[in-house]
Amino acid sequence: MATKLPPSFYRRPDPVQIAHELLGKHVFSNLNGELTGGRIVEAEAYSHVGDQSLTMHIKRRGAHSQALLEPGGRAYLYQVYQRHTLFNISTNEAEKPDTVLIRAIEPLQGIEIMLQRRGQTTVSPKLTAGPGLLTQALGITPALTGADLQGDVLWLEDHGEIVPEEQVKRSARVGLAYAGDEAANLPWRFRIIGNPWTSKAS
Repeated sequence: MATKLPPSFYRRPDPVQIAHELLGKHVFSNLNGELTGGRIVEAEAYSHVGDQSLTMHIKRRGAHSQALLEPGGRAYLYQVYQRHTLFNISTNEAEKPDTVLIRAIEPLQGIEIMLQRRGQTTVSPKLTAGPGLLTQALGITPALTGADLQGDVLWLEDHGEIVPEEQVKRSARVGLAYAGDEAANLPWRFRIIGNPWTSKAS
């Protein structure tokens, strides 16, 4: 039976473990009565300890990054390139700004709505196989930043799936060269091997 992930899931101290365990979980949005969602197939972890990329991000984003200082279990949403919204989840305790980025989902709920939002006519990885694509498909914008994931607008569920370790690929995160080699090479990106809905970024 599906259950909403509790606050305790997000408030643990290791964002890498949380990112790993989010594979196979389901994420949903309910906007204006339109329910959309899917299965998480790719996620990345970011830590306030030993991760220069997050340190630099918080300084750059300033007041907007305050959502990361809340207790784990809230949405942290911001735009890149003035067009793509990224869906992050705050983790750890208050004042310990760790986060997990949802990079790709397998669409399962409200597919026709997602196709319309994405301007697509056929179901393909172009629908949700990337962090900016999945937020558009789910109708998620920066206006929802800070949303409590225990609410009825944006939430995650456990459907009882545990992805076997042999089906998980662990690798470096995407697009972090600016943060230096140490941060760029941390193996904190998790993908389900062979799943067509994982993003195409290497």
